[in-house]
Amino acid sequence: MKKQGFIYRFLVRWLVCSLGLWVAAGLLNAHISYNDSYATIIWAGFALAIVNAILRPIIVVLSLPAILATLGLFTVVINGFMVYLVDKLTPLHVDSFWIAILAGMIIGLVNYLVTAILENSKS
Repeated sequence: MKKQGFIYRFLVRWLVCSLGLWVAAGLLNAHISYNDSYATIIWAGFALAIVNAILRPIIVVLSLPAILATLGLFTVVINGFMVYLVDKLTPLHVDSFWIAILAGMIIGLVNYLVTAILENSKS
């Protein structure tokens, strides 16, 4: 039963990452390009879900002093770095690191909203 829960959570995370990337690409369409291919968004969402699951916890632990010193604001930079890394690994194109930070903020907001909706539907 635990494996099924893990797979379900990963699929939801993948869907939310893809949705967040699509929204970010729509809002920042002059700076994020996915060549109007939803396959690129889905592939980049998968890569973002993997990067967030494996690499992000390590980076958060290593940058804990910076996170504490900035009262958590450095996590915005970490989210931007994750998006920038996905830009380098997939056909998704982000113009600059600053755009990646904005995209990370949008993806985080979408993640928060979807999570809040799913939590309310469970109650």
